[in-house]
Amino acid sequence: MYRRDLLTAEIQKLAQVLARIMGLKLEGKLEDAQQVFDETMENSFGLPKEILEGQDIIGFEDWLHRVDLAPEQLDSLSEFLYYELGISENRNSLIAPKLNLVYQYLADRHKIVHLVNLHRQKSIQQYL
Repeated sequence: MYRRDLLTAEIQKLAQVLARIMGLKLEGKLEDAQQVFDETMENSFGLPKEILEGQDIIGFEDWLHRVDLAPEQLDSLSEFLYYELGISENRNSLIAPKLNLVYQYLADRHKIVHLVNLHRQKSIQQYL
């Protein structure tokens, strides 16, 4: 139960960070939003910028298996990655395949499939 409470608190904190990033983007403060995003990926998920922004999908997949995030954390990670789509064509081509892997990992490893994620998987096909 204690672990669940910690995860819930962490998820709430991440939701606030995501809202902050989205607010910065709406204000046109793209560099600030990118900095907060990069810090969150590294500090909250242990995802180095080089792995996220690298072309090597295998490196990301290895990272995904190695860190073995809880399903709730993976769901939060998918939220952050989903809202990175649409920024630029180059960014889309980097993020979309990795986001797809996160959804697949949730389904295969944790047997978790959300209707929202299914819809998002269909929409990210345009970026693949």
